[in-house]
Amino acid sequence: MHVLIAGSSGLIGSALTSALRSHGAEVSRLVRREARKPDEFSWDPESFGVPDEALERVDAVVALGGINIGDRPWSGHFRQQLRDSRITPTEVLADAIAESDVPVFLSASATGFYGDTGGRAATEADGPGAGFLADLAVDWEAAAAPAAQKSRVVFLRTAPVLAPRGGLLGRLRPLVKVGLGGRLGDGKQYLSWISLRDEVAAIEFLLSSPDLAGPVNLTAPIPVHFDEFIRTYGSVLHRPTRLPVPAAVLRTLGGDMAREMILGSSRVVPEVLTRAGFSFTDETLVDALTWTR
Repeated sequence: MHVLIAGSSGLIGSALTSALRSHGAEVSRLVRREARKPDEFSWDPESFGVPDEALERVDAVVALGGINIGDRPWSGHFRQQLRDSRITPTEVLADAIAESDVPVFLSASATGFYGDTGGRAATEADGPGAGFLADLAVDWEAAAAPAAQKSRVVFLRTAPVLAPRGGLLGRLRPLVKVGLGGRLGDGKQYLSWISLRDEVAAIEFLLSSPDLAGPVNLTAPIPVHFDEFIRTYGSVLHRPTRLPVPAAVLRTLGGDMAREMILGSSRVVPEVLTRAGFSFTDETLVDALTWTR
């Protein structure tokens, strides 16, 4: 299998590139700079798009780009950056795929599609929620639509990824290690999550599953309340987690970003993967956090 990856330098993309190659696949990469290696192709979604040679002999394209949504509060300018870094590249890739013979397109999305789920477990059969994250995910997925004319398109609705370095734990680990961890708000909001190794394994599974198309939730089977998440992480690191941050403080400091990403409830389950027979390595939070330690 020959896979072309956009976003190969990120947390998921770099791990996916290594895994695919270790399993015998050929991997090419789209880069936003001058190509320096034989496996690289330079592209610019805003100007010259995807070079024709990048799609030659390619069996699948995986798009994983987009600037980090939790980098800073959502000013109007930053919201536009978040949209531009996801929607325009996806549109350009989808148009290029529609004009080629690439049979598979896996396009990044997020569990934010479902908005605040409260205590309800959201599956792929549910429609979009409300809020900026949900609207962004809807438009992000719509940008991939042109590729569906000829290709099998999968939307990777990914939960926050737990990894030994970077991702959600990259922000939390320093705080927890010095004893500054604690619940956020009342701690009763659900958090969906997935380990990096299960994220990569799920993408590989989807690449080789010809009957699966459309939205797929890339989440572990058991979402948890945030207070359970932070207590479990403190236990794994042998650190106390007794310093709560009130919801009012979070809303004041983080605005809509805090309301949707931190205080909102995300209870999302991987119904499609489970029914298809995918086996998670890290089914429980303890498994995932112990691996990342």
